[in-house]
Amino acid sequence: MRSDRVKKGIERAPHRSLLRATGLTDADLKKPLIAVCSSHVDIIPGHVHLDKVANYVKECVREAGGTPFIFNTMGICDGIAMGHAGMKYSLPSREIIADTVEAMLEAHCFDGVICIPNCDKIVPGMLMGVMRVNIPAIFVSGGPMEAGRMPDGRVVDLISVFAGVGALKVGKLTQKQFGDIEKYACPSCGSCSGMFTANSMNCLTEALGMALPGNGTLLAVSAERKKLYRRAAHRIVEMVRQFERKGEGHGLLPREICTRESIDNSMILDMAMGGSTNTLLHILAIARDAGVEYDMRRINELSQATPNICKVSPSSGYHMEDVHQAGGIHAILGELARGRKGLLHLDCPTVTGKTLGKNIAEWDIRGKKACAEALEMMAVGPTGKIHTPAMSAKTKAATSRRVKDRLSAPSTQRSALSTQHSALSTQHSSLGFDPLDCIRTCGNAYSQQGGLTILYGNIAEHGAVVKTAGVKPNMLVHTGPAVIFESQEEACEGILGGRIKPGDVVVIRNEGPRGGPGMQEMLSPTSYIKGMGLDDKCALITDGRFSGGTAGACIGHVSPEAAAGGAIGLLREGDIIEIDIPGHTLNARLGEQELAERRKAWRKPEPRFKTGYLARYIRMATSANTGAVLDTRQE
Repeated sequence: MRSDRVKKGIERAPHRSLLRATGLTDADLKKPLIAVCSSHVDIIPGHVHLDKVANYVKECVREAGGTPFIFNTMGICDGIAMGHAGMKYSLPSREIIADTVEAMLEAHCFDGVICIPNCDKIVPGMLMGVMRVNIPAIFVSGGPMEAGRMPDGRVVDLISVFAGVGALKVGKLTQKQFGDIEKYACPSCGSCSGMFTANSMNCLTEALGMALPGNGTLLAVSAERKKLYRRAAHRIVEMVRQFERKGEGHGLLPREICTRESIDNSMILDMAMGGSTNTLLHILAIARDAGVEYDMRRINELSQATPNICKVSPSSGYHMEDVHQAGGIHAILGELARGRKGLLHLDCPTVTGKTLGKNIAEWDIRGKKACAEALEMMAVGPTGKIHTPAMSAKTKAATSRRVKDRLSAPSTQRSALSTQHSALSTQHSSLGFDPLDCIRTCGNAYSQQGGLTILYGNIAEHGAVVKTAGVKPNMLVHTGPAVIFESQEEACEGILGGRIKPGDVVVIRNEGPRGGPGMQEMLSPTSYIKGMGLDDKCALITDGRFSGGTAGACIGHVSPEAAAGGAIGLLREGDIIEIDIPGHTLNARLGEQELAERRKAWRKPEPRFKTGYLARYIRMATSANTGAVLDTRQE
């Protein structure tokens, strides 16, 4: 075992002595050492319960024959860090988390690790760390939050609160209405209830092969998550034992699971469900640490081949609990496997010990061979209550038999039924929605291209990204004058101050990895635009990034960024910006000579931080098109 380096032989007597001080016995020392890498942080709703999860997982690892040790990483709540200087630390925290995981696993010679993340930067940070160390690993998240329910029955979420700020400013909400939204929008522990970055990443780990089915959609408050945690704990011990017997080359290590093909699978899922644009940043960074060559052009190719069959808040009224009851991630993958044969790489290995194709066969409840566990898991519904404790709710929206019945029609019949919004949705009105509209067939897709699109042009030589699934049809092609802001704070002040008018293109620059620094998320300005009723009249472009909760014609990750000399930094007030999302272009109506003259006059801005972690991050960070990873060669 790998852990023999710290526990076997006369020379390791001091090491064993220290291990005994933690409570280990002779029997414990003979077992594999399993790290339980948690990210419990009291201030993050998605992580507040992870101490309980980690302790339960620890018990299950011991039950399975391993010797478990919990350690924690840091975590930042993007929602709480939003709109002030604290947000500049969010993306950079991903690198700290990756370094922490790498350091802990290497320093203590663990045999395997079960990672328990939940929110945005923590999921990719942990994935990056395990790719570097390359020991058996499984991911199991804390689970998504329920959507909020107002006293009048309206469904709300965190985006409702952000949009409410703008609505309150223009008199569309009273103070009482606004206060009620604030109180009910986030009712429980768990990652925020829409297809924001946290839930996007937790879902992608299923398609990547690093998490068990159900990981991304089963609610945090559900007692069913205990079964998921127990399966993950037993499986990680089994994987370590198998690796001890078989060695490399048997699909048991992160770098054997995370390949170009499995990364394709994760991005295909992302396109199909209209996930967060931030997933691009994270997938590119994960690929780099896995030793896989991957770039934005490959992502664009996949987008053009992948239908968008699922839209979740902020792009629709559906939430994660609805996606779960409609069949979860493996139902989305199943629809893609049936409707776009050859698109997914079904032979990729996964942490279940089976290929992705076999996982889909067993866990897609719309298929013919769904296992009993899948039917039982997908019967779980929301509680509709506030402050339900983690892993406690036994709410069932249906029996497992009814789950199977509502989705057992042949695929051609399902497509016709869904297209016509027929009796199927009435038959299962107890759910409150039509599951065949929540997760559609490929033949009834929202669009035949994916929910994310990469744009190129004279403003974005190395690319930019837009969440197409969240763009209204009239804004897919837009031309307008630039209204320029040099920071998010300046933009928020300008938007709320009435500087933006219909037709404008808001440009927020010097918010990239170096310029920001930290590429802070911009949910506030986009939500203000939406709340003021301008989201179908104005576009926004930035070298920064958006929250997974952003919707509208919002184009981020413009590369190269302004601080690196990118053309976005050369734009002037009133320049005409041309956006063509179907044509994959983003241009300023400026000739090459004019851009060249402006480039001569451009001066690199002074760094905003000259001491501390962010000063070091500025020196090492690369642009978004490379995943905003740190270039250690610059030190």
